Amino acid sequence: MEIPKDQFATLLDNELYTSAQMLGCFLASSSSVNPETSPHLKAENLIFLGDALYREREFRRAIQTYKQALQYYKIIPKQNATSSRSSLSNRASPPNSLNISPINENEVRFKIASSHSALNETRAALVEMEAIPSKGRTLQMSLLMAKLYRNSKHNRFAVACFKECLRHCPYVMEAIIALAELGVAAKDIISIFSQASNRNGRAPFDHADSSRWLQRYVEAQCCISSNDYKGGLELFGELLQRFPSNIHILLEIAKVEAIIGKNDEAIMNFEKVRSLDPYVVTYMDEYAMLLKTKSDYSKLNKLVHDLLSIDPTRPEVFVALSVLWERKDERGALSYAEKSIRIDERHIPGYIMKGNLLLSLKRPEAAVIAFRGAQELRPDLRTYQGLVQSYLAFSKIKEALYASREAMKAMPQSAKALKLVGDVHAFNPGGREKAKKFYESALRLEPGYLGAALALAELHVIEGRNGDAVSLLERYLKDWADDSLHVKLAQVFAATNMLQEALSHYQAALRINPQNEAAKKGLERLEKQMKGVDPDAPEEDEENEVEDADADQEETELL
Repeated sequence: MEIPKDQFATLLDNELYTSAQMLGCFLASSSSVNPETSPHLKAENLIFLGDALYREREFRRAIQTYKQALQYYKIIPKQNATSSRSSLSNRASPPNSLNISPINENEVRFKIASSHSALNETRAALVEMEAIPSKGRTLQMSLLMAKLYRNSKHNRFAVACFKECLRHCPYVMEAIIALAELGVAAKDIISIFSQASNRNGRAPFDHADSSRWLQRYVEAQCCISSNDYKGGLELFGELLQRFPSNIHILLEIAKVEAIIGKNDEAIMNFEKVRSLDPYVVTYMDEYAMLLKTKSDYSKLNKLVHDLLSIDPTRPEVFVALSVLWERKDERGALSYAEKSIRIDERHIPGYIMKGNLLLSLKRPEAAVIAFRGAQELRPDLRTYQGLVQSYLAFSKIKEALYASREAMKAMPQSAKALKLVGDVHAFNPGGREKAKKFYESALRLEPGYLGAALALAELHVIEGRNGDAVSLLERYLKDWADDSLHVKLAQVFAATNMLQEALSHYQAALRINPQNEAAKKGLERLEKQMKGVDPDAPEEDEENEVEDADADQEETELL
């Protein structure tokens, strides 16, 4: 029975994968029942079926089908196999290619590896890729191999493969970012570009003025990966001037601003991206976390709703869901964060969100593991902050101090890293003087850093210097419309029995952020103080109501 293979190609070309899969079953079946069918034809028909299964994302079935094809391929007479390989060596097509090519063992192995990779089976995928000779690897094969090596923490091999990608084509942006994150210097990455130009017979890359922007892009990514956030932002800013409204650059800038705590600027850039392209999913979980810090739940709700309608399979969507659910159900939020990591085990915001939730759930030991997971992928300020908070939560002072000093070493010009060391010293009553010095150093380095000012004010309060705390905080009022600043001032005024001033600042905090729990609780306590009631005394009325209700119940039962 003849099955028209050209019609199978038509189905694939038109992305009618379900019909192609059904027709592929007929192809495979017709060759299997005919004893005169050659092994070559049987293998070819199985590959056609495997391609349809791959494109339908039925990866397990695709792997099995491709492997059956290779079994038939092994028994093809050697001379035929050799001629087939030689004639097709330059025609290997990736799994997403719409052209059907005859048997190419390297290509079939690549498709098997791609299927394993889609199932997060890195080791099995590497076995298939390593069976492909290096000279037979296409650009797409080199990129997959680089990613697999990186996922399995074979960083030296990963670097070699990512470099090979850039020799094929200097515009493989994924390879540039990966090499920067793996610690390769900008000059070493840029030097590969000239090799690519020479290989392609073009003019030396570094003389092409039109391509200088790519070198700036490399330098920016290397700055960010080495925690030189200021340098990275300046370079990205230059690129944005040359490429206005570039969504990728805006996203990179917003992500860095979120990492270093420039929350208002980051929110503004994320919102600009969404106005330019409302269907962007990349880094939108970072935007969700920022909206939560502002207690802007109406925007957060809309963001999550939009993301679910765009692509509910992306890890960013599950982190955003986790952020939204945290206020209602922390355990449910944790399951969403874990789901994001299962989808993509390299998704850093998933680990950060998981760590923060575990801290809230009073599970600091587990939080350490989550933050370490993020740090192994790409250490940044937030992972160090998470580690320090986690260690302090179960009084591992030595480990917290080591992590904070590690942050200071990685980011010597960061006021936030200095403040982190101060936080560890402040945890121990004997270390308050050292903490004060670190907070003051952070403020000298970054005079507008409110976090350090709040921490220093807290030290003043603990040591009874309320006047110093007030004068320090009031200097920030003219530049900062921040609810936490007003809450801290209110707490200091309440402690010194300046109740009217405390009331004014609690009300100011709630005007800025009506969801601020510290302000709500502080205002409740303050109102009791103003009425002359002990704010820590139990609620007598509520207790009486409970007792009355119990008495009524007993009377009902007696009757």
